[in-house]
Amino acid sequence: MFATLSDRLTSTFKNLRTKGRLSEADIDATVREIRRALLDADVAVPVVREFTGKVRERALSSEVSGALNPAQQVVKVVNDELISVLGGEQRPLRFAKTPPTVILLAGLQGAGKTTLAGKLARHLREKGHTPLLVAADLQRPNAVTQLQVVGERAGVPVFAPHPGTQEGSDGSLTAAPGDPVAVARDGLAAARTRQHDVLIVDTAGRLGVDAEMMQQAADIRDAVDPDEILFVIDAMIGQDAVATAQAFADGVGFTGVVLSKLDGDARGGAALSVASVTGRPILFASTGEKLTDFEVFHPDRMAGRILDMGDVLSLIEQAEKAFDAEQAEAMAGKLASGEDFTLEDFLVQMQGLRQMGSMKKMLGMLPGMGEMRDAIENFDEREVDRIEAIVRSMTPAERQNPKIINGSRRSRIARGSGSTSADVNQLLERFASAQVMMKQMARGAGLPGMGGMGRLPGLGGKKSRGKMAPLPKKAKGKSGNPALRAQQEREALERAAGKKPAGAPGSAFGLDRPAPTSADPASLDLPPGLEKFLGR
Repeated sequence: MFATLSDRLTSTFKNLRTKGRLSEADIDATVREIRRALLDADVAVPVVREFTGKVRERALSSEVSGALNPAQQVVKVVNDELISVLGGEQRPLRFAKTPPTVILLAGLQGAGKTTLAGKLARHLREKGHTPLLVAADLQRPNAVTQLQVVGERAGVPVFAPHPGTQEGSDGSLTAAPGDPVAVARDGLAAARTRQHDVLIVDTAGRLGVDAEMMQQAADIRDAVDPDEILFVIDAMIGQDAVATAQAFADGVGFTGVVLSKLDGDARGGAALSVASVTGRPILFASTGEKLTDFEVFHPDRMAGRILDMGDVLSLIEQAEKAFDAEQAEAMAGKLASGEDFTLEDFLVQMQGLRQMGSMKKMLGMLPGMGEMRDAIENFDEREVDRIEAIVRSMTPAERQNPKIINGSRRSRIARGSGSTSADVNQLLERFASAQVMMKQMARGAGLPGMGGMGRLPGLGGKKSRGKMAPLPKKAKGKSGNPALRAQQEREALERAAGKKPAGAPGSAFGLDRPAPTSADPASLDLPPGLEKFLGR
């Protein structure tokens, strides 16, 4: 979504890093490039004007002029202002003191409210809540059926007393009688009876200028008295986001915003405009078609993605959900005991990565990946499936000890996985490298080329905990000169016999001197009174 904007801003900041001090002209040029980038991203003009004004004011202040690295300070200023434009701090959902908490979804036609209702319900169910979906969209064809399918996939019950408008096989529409306001009211009563603590009401999509549909949404709001009214907005509509949001704010009112289709290839102006214009925070973001493509919106993390700083915290949170803590601890113990990292372990790790979601999205969350965007976009997600197919075609013994895989076994594995022997060889070579790396990390040697890191947490042995093994002394090699080598061997024999090596003592400058002899103190011409110091 923010690829173009991110590339433009990153390029602008690169030009700043070549300057030791920033003049007013440099800052004006930077602000001008930022303004162009935001306008090209379809950000609302009032938001752009306010944003660039604050950036210029802070960039010319003492916090930048007195900084050791002014370019980094400008990046920090832009990051702070982006966070402010996106809503500042992340605000969680407000739950009612007395259940059920009622959440009303409103938005334009085609904004993705029905799918988002299922995503939100699944998210709340994972948090320990018991949500109930209400199908109050009786106007759009098959909307009720769609919500029932989405609810089943999310594992959440759906209250749908009326089928709504149905589309026949011949394309004809059949409108069943039903009152959306009564459906919403009955759904609230059902939630109280069945002891659901959250009620999510899906309403009909409408246009901002449709006064009749706006009134219907207002009537549903008055009937259920929602704790949260979430305005679902398509992140790809650009400049229209401001006018649409303002129309809903005047007609229905809302307490928070949900961005849908954030995985699209549009310029993303809605995300940077709606929170600042409406004064309502962005609570959630939908990043794909799957029910798992749903995340809590963090303004600071989104600003980091835009500025190509990555989003490591979100990546860690996804990893904690996908990987079992007990399995991770067992793997650490296995490496600590010196056991090899097997293909069976590799298969478990691959399955955990698949549960985290798209590999492209995960790679995009790493800092500095903007420069590798083309390579990430060309990454084939099916490569993970091919690797898993190859490993699953192996026997348990082959997974435990890949060294037994010979030519005939490779051919059998290739046939079983629908690949070639070359693919199997390539996987085994990559796995051998990964196995060596895991051994080095377990021993505390670190990654290749990065030096030692000490033992990893949880992988320290009892005998060497807190201590480092002494480095072995380098053995002195023998000379290739026959005469010098013979002398070295003779000196070694004399040292073994307790004798000192023979030979006249030399000088530090290479000059031969006669061996020193013991002098008689009586023969020395000494001043009177020094005899007592000679020990006679």
